[in-house]
Parts: sequence; structure tokens; C-alpha cells
Amino acid sequence: MIKPLGLGVLGLGEGRSIISAGVHSPLWQVVCLCDTNAALAQERCAEFGLNRYTTDYAELLADPAVDVVGIYTPDHLHADHIIQALHAGKHVICTKPFIDDLSRANEVLAAQQRSGKHVMVGQSTRFFAPFIRQRQHYESGALGELVTIEASYSADHRWFLSKPWAKQPTFKWLYGGISHPADLIRWYLPDVCEVMGYAYLSSNGRAGGLVNPDTYHFVLKAASGKIARVTGVYSCPTVPEERDSPMTCILRCERGASQADYHELRYAWKIGEQAAIESFEAQRAYYFRFGGVSHHAGEYQNYIEYFARCLARGETPKPDAAEGIVTVALLQTMEESTITGHPVKLETVLNRHQLN
Repeated sequence: MIKPLGLGVLGLGEGRSIISAGVHSPLWQVVCLCDTNAALAQERCAEFGLNRYTTDYAELLADPAVDVVGIYTPDHLHADHIIQALHAGKHVICTKPFIDDLSRANEVLAAQQRSGKHVMVGQSTRFFAPFIRQRQHYESGALGELVTIEASYSADHRWFLSKPWAKQPTFKWLYGGISHPADLIRWYLPDVCEVMGYAYLSSNGRAGGLVNPDTYHFVLKAASGKIARVTGVYSCPTVPEERDSPMTCILRCERGASQADYHELRYAWKIGEQAAIESFEAQRAYYFRFGGVSHHAGEYQNYIEYFARCLARGETPKPDAAEGIVTVALLQTMEESTITGHPVKLETVLNRHQLN
């Protein structure tokens, strides 16, 4: 029997899903919520039947009942919040993208090493039923050796532009959206070494007030020579879900192929003459608990329970800080390619920040 871990949640806008995950998990106890907006903290406490909140991060960190801090603040605050939590002797779960400034990467890694605590990046898509099934199927060897992978996240997210900060120059769909399919690529091809890509700001995006591109296509190359594709489109209508999925991952292997689809909760595969489409529709209420499909608390519950089991077994939860930093470096490499119009090597970005 695993003793429940005490969870403190920082950032209660995006942190709503991990609060739900912690409240419903037998492996966790939500100890305290923290946000600079006291009214929002009170709202979350009322929503989830909690009674402890603070507007002072230092107060949360000083609480001995908090074993792990879940960080769901704006991206540019992650590095400071992670380092402060580690200095306070807390484990950390941080939403993606892990950090937004690679010049802070070595500082974060040093803080983690000094603390002896674990840091996990909340790459939630890895913990969603169809993608879990796809990974297990691949690791069984049934599909054979991977030949190529295609991952995409394309959705009509014009509704998202109602958030004032989404129209600021600092907001980039590359980091908020492409981080999902890019992480899936690295899950299967951790040795990605070069990227070529193009980006475009659509007329819909411009009309909505976007400053940065909302349309992306990339080809990635691994050191092994294998290639992959990543696509993201965020201001255009989508086709019916019966035909396509906003978020999908396709593995094409020597003996078979498979496809995991996100919102549709389905997994399809074919090996020789055998083929099947598997549905996880019965789990929809677990994964999508509120806000339609804009919140997906089931994934968060899966990954915080994975985190708890790893700690109980003395294992390192993945993706850890080092992996999360390389994924951020990959996203920066992708961005540089769209700016220069030329292939960019991941090593170039890592070397620039003394991360090799």
C-alpha cells in the first residue's frame, strides 16, 4: 500500500485538471492550493471540496504536508518556480513546455541534482488511453521495427484567443501546441538531431489578433537516419472526427502500422491480414470531466499516479528534467528552422546553451 503523497498546486487556471486528478486519486491528498488571485483560489476550493489555499508561494513551500508541487503557472515563470520548490525540498511536476528559456536550463538541472528530488514534465498525451495502448503494442514487438512516425495536433482553437495573453507577442502555438506531437516523436525517436520546417500565420489567425504563426509543418531526422513528420494548425476548421482526429500519432513499422487518435478515444492497427479498431469510449467520463474536451483530467490522474508509483519503487519518473529540457531545445530548433528557412541541428542549440 502506497502512502498518499501531499500535493500543493501552484497556478489554478491551468491547474484545474491536476486538482481534479489529485482529489480523485487514492495515491494523493491535495493539501493546499496557491494562486495570486484569491477569488480563483476560493472558487477552486469550493469546486473540489477543499479548504486550504494561499496567495503566497513561500507559504505553500513551507508546508511540511506538501511532498510534491504541481506547477501550472505561465511558461516564463516555470524555471523560478521549479528552482524554489526544489530548494524547499519538494518533488516537482511541471506542465509543458517545461521552461521557456534555455539559458536557465543548467540552473534548473543543478537545483534538481542538489536537492535529490524528482522532477517530471507533465507531457499528458503519453498518458492518454489510445497512446498508452499504442506504446504497449509497439513495445510488444508485434509491429516490428519502427520505420517512420507522423504526429499532428491540428484544431480550431480560435476560441482560445478570448484569453488576453494569447494575443501577446510572447504567445507561440509552437510551444503551446506543437509541444504535444513533438514529444510523441521524441518518445519513439529520442535521437532526433535535425529539423526542417515552415510556419505561416493564417488570415484567420491575423483576424483573431495573433502575432505569431498558427500553421506549421516539419520534417525531423534522427541520428539513425529515420525520419518523422510533425504538423500543427490552430486557426482553421477541422474535418469531421469520423474522418480525422485533431491529435493523432501514426507509427509505420516493418510488419504493421498503428494510429492513436485523441478526442475520438480510438486506436487502429493492421498487421498482415489482421486489423482492428479499438475504442476507449467507455472511459470518456474519466478523461474529460469538465469543460468538454478543453480539460482532460484523466491524463493528469494517470501521470500523477505513475509519478507516485515511481517514487514508491525508487524509479525516476519520465519525462524527467533532462528530457524535458531537450524537448524544449527541439522546439527552439524547430522555430529557428522556420525563421532561417534552412535545416537546423539540435546539437547547435544545445551547444549554444552548454547542454551537451
